[in-house]
Amino acid sequence: MTLFSLIVALLIEQLRPLSVARFVQTPLQTFARFLEDRFNDGEARHGAVAWWVAVITVCFVSALIYFLLWNIHFALAMAFNVVVLYLTMGFRQVSHFFTDIQLALRMGELARARQLIGEWRGRSHAESSSSEVARLAIEEALVAAHRNVFGVIFWFVLMPGPSGALLYRLARFFDEAWGRRSGDLDFGDFGAFAQKAFAVLDWVPVRLTAAAFSIVGDFEDGVYCWRAQASQWKDKASGILVASGGGALGVRLGMPIYESGEVVERPEMGIGDEADADFMQSTIGLVWRTLVLVFLVLALLGVAKMGW
Repeated sequence: MTLFSLIVALLIEQLRPLSVARFVQTPLQTFARFLEDRFNDGEARHGAVAWWVAVITVCFVSALIYFLLWNIHFALAMAFNVVVLYLTMGFRQVSHFFTDIQLALRMGELARARQLIGEWRGRSHAESSSSEVARLAIEEALVAAHRNVFGVIFWFVLMPGPSGALLYRLARFFDEAWGRRSGDLDFGDFGAFAQKAFAVLDWVPVRLTAAAFSIVGDFEDGVYCWRAQASQWKDKASGILVASGGGALGVRLGMPIYESGEVVERPEMGIGDEADADFMQSTIGLVWRTLVLVFLVLALLGVAKMGW
């Protein structure tokens, strides 16, 4: 039922993409502000309490609903899984940026591509070259594929019902909403625990995704770049994905870029040729092959479980 739920949720998401801002981000932002108003006094321990109250409550309630529905009929429990997966994961949440950037580069519309990558990353890239735009798009896509799909799948498989998917999605949201503001004068250390919690929850999934990238791409270069380059990236988890993905694709990522009118120094990641629209297409293929590999492993585990 786990594999079937994942396939159905992804098919629905492909046919009818979810309005993430309306149905996911806005409710979560309202929930986060509610918790901040009641718990945030700038101390890390109160941030930890708020995190546990929010995440554990939601996960417990979802598991309870799942088991109640299972006792009524397994089809209801599966439908509940599909609904939650539809809300917590999906390729299409950011893929429109990637697709539009690729099309703009193929059409020679560099200004349009610069505008799109700027909107996606929330920064100005008005002076970036076409190779820089392609590089940035591939980097964002590799990280987004993990956080929107593969990380969610890992925890969904590991925990009962859809509680694992909710755990990962909420932890990621609170890391973005609170963790990245930790240390700000007006926010204090309230987000410190959220940042650490997501890093712990993502430690195994991010390495499994990197391994899968290497398996379905150039294995030797993927593993080499992961081991030799990942630690140089500012965000270690993202560095693992970018380095292994770049090596698996045979494309050079990272490197200095123009951002908001300044040159931002970044280490070289990956190995091979300069990034372009063709490598963006290869990135799509890498992600889909990784998904097929994940489904194949889940199918084999299901067959083995039935044999037991």
